[in-house]
Amino acid sequence: MTAIVYPVAGNAEQALARAMGHATREREATALAGEPVVFTTDATGPAFATRAAAAAAYGGLLDEPWRRLVEQMLPGQTAARAEPSFADGRRWPLPKGEPPRTAWRLMVSYWRVATAQRPIETPQARKARRTRQPLDTAALRALTTQPLRPVEPQQPLDIGLFEVRPPDAPHIVMPDE
Repeated sequence: MTAIVYPVAGNAEQALARAMGHATREREATALAGEPVVFTTDATGPAFATRAAAAAAYGGLLDEPWRRLVEQMLPGQTAARAEPSFADGRRWPLPKGEPPRTAWRLMVSYWRVATAQRPIETPQARKARRTRQPLDTAALRALTTQPLRPVEPQQPLDIGLFEVRPPDAPHIVMPDE
């Protein structure tokens, strides 16, 4: 399996046109950029009514795995909320009304260079809580909406799920069941 090499750039348009370079890992991207980077996926370019129209417009750009077409709801559209009904042998009721209007956009995954306009992220909640500084409403909302990140990278398992090391011989791996 080969690793995907992502561009290093300041925004999605630069990632398509004039990237600083390409990197697989964060440390490689940081070395290329000379400053901190964060992995992100952003939409770029115009919106198209159909997938076929978007694929025709972008053509060969879709050959790379870090560029793909995604269907998005248009701004101002809302999806109708549905509750499970468990009626007539169906879990979900048939949709009511018109579905929301959607458009196809090009999504670009890349290593984004941190800038003053778009800093990397706010500190994680566990770090902010340790400092015991009072947080205003906007800062608290930013902490609650950011994705969860691990404290440190997950270490590979040295034994399988159903294997154990006996206490008297830790150099041996035995099946558990």
